[in-house]
Amino acid sequence: MAKLFLNTWVFLDQIKAGRQQAELVPLVAHLGASGIEIRREYLQDRQAELPKIREATNKYQLALAMSIPDELFVDGQLNPELPTYIAELKLVGASKAKFNLGDFSHFKGDLVAAFANWPDDIALNIENDQTATSGQAEPIANFLRAAQKEDLKIGYVYDLGNWAYTKGDAVASAKLLAPWTDYIHLKNVAETPAGLAVTTDLNQGLFDWRQIYRILGHDKDVALEFPMPNQEVMAQQVAVLTAEGKDQSHA
Repeated sequence: MAKLFLNTWVFLDQIKAGRQQAELVPLVAHLGASGIEIRREYLQDRQAELPKIREATNKYQLALAMSIPDELFVDGQLNPELPTYIAELKLVGASKAKFNLGDFSHFKGDLVAAFANWPDDIALNIENDQTATSGQAEPIANFLRAAQKEDLKIGYVYDLGNWAYTKGDAVASAKLLAPWTDYIHLKNVAETPAGLAVTTDLNQGLFDWRQIYRILGHDKDVALEFPMPNQEVMAQQVAVLTAEGKDQSHA
């Protein structure tokens, strides 16, 4: 793998207990990851917290991605909040940003003009989410083809677990979207009496994550993105993913 990120959803219990994401940076480094993916919805005071996160990631030499739970296109128009998000990404020093696609199907504007102000040093990606609008492979592929046609550097985050919720074909989607995939979010999902539930172990659930990883390629950045109960489990899951990455690089 290129880089191994830990999405701060991993530390959900600590977030609920009041820890800020900047405080989690040393733990991410200690666990052997090369990057941290912060979640915008976990920020309580963005203007105060983002510089602290930047300082911490610089100190521990971690790559920084930011997950933004909003859509690139709203009602067929580019999201008017995008300048705000760009300012925050610059403030925190992010190298990657992740959005949901949203209502691109009704967009009639100029894609090149729409993204003219996007910073060259921040990778812009869209992810398959759990909605009908942004969680299907074909609409995502249609947008990525349109962006590619205009030579726009917009990539894709393949989220394994979300296919369970949209009833998408995880394998077929990986094959379709592999050419644009910049980043992989790994979590597994199991069927329980109460419905679908994210597991605390990549090896438990509906999906063969190793098969997906091989389709998408070991040269992609990867993130663990599911809550884990303690550091022992975190270290074990990091080890599982790291071992697979090494196996693939030697294949």
